[in-house]
Amino acid sequence: QPAEKDFRLTRACLEVALEARQPMTLITKNALVTRDLDLLREMAAMNLVRVALSVTSLRQELTRIMEPRTSAPQARIAAIKTLNDSGVPTFLMTAPIIPGLNDSEIPAILQAGSEAGAEGASYVLLRLPTTVCEVFFEWLERQLPDEAEKVKGRVRSTREGRDNSAEFGKRMRGTGLIADQIAQTFKVFAAKYGLDNSKLTPLDCSQFR
Repeated sequence: QPAEKDFRLTRACLEVALEARQPMTLITKNALVTRDLDLLREMAAMNLVRVALSVTSLRQELTRIMEPRTSAPQARIAAIKTLNDSGVPTFLMTAPIIPGLNDSEIPAILQAGSEAGAEGASYVLLRLPTTVCEVFFEWLERQLPDEAEKVKGRVRSTREGRDNSAEFGKRMRGTGLIADQIAQTFKVFAAKYGLDNSKLTPLDCSQFR
């Protein structure tokens, strides 16, 4: 969060985690994570930390309106490289995947993350629970009016015609032809670029004190 620059709450949590030898994973859209490289490097040396950077698009003109106040895409990719070069294991998150808006970028995002040093990758299909749906559709119609109906239709096609599905096992991936195409595309290109989650080293939970 932007407020982290002032309040340093994440850094304070990392300091406690390091002292207690508490393993943890960080997930962020912000390159500010590299500010805490000293703590992360020390934790990584004891296999206590992994950092996941979320990259939803490589087009700054899209992330500027979709994820305001977050780091630019290239800054996030650069953060993955900085962390990796410092011995901190990194992971790439492509979340959310929005059918008709950023799903075509999956190959390029995975390639960029892999080249920066990410060890694994995952994705989450757009979820629109309760009031989030209203907010997202209003944003879509306001910011991308020419694409709004196409995106709405494709989102609903992955949720059996509804705006959202909360069913366990389906809510993160969706169902139907478009959801299956997204899953297959992600699988093929994650394998191509060596983002193999099965080879990730588990964090060490034995050092806690």
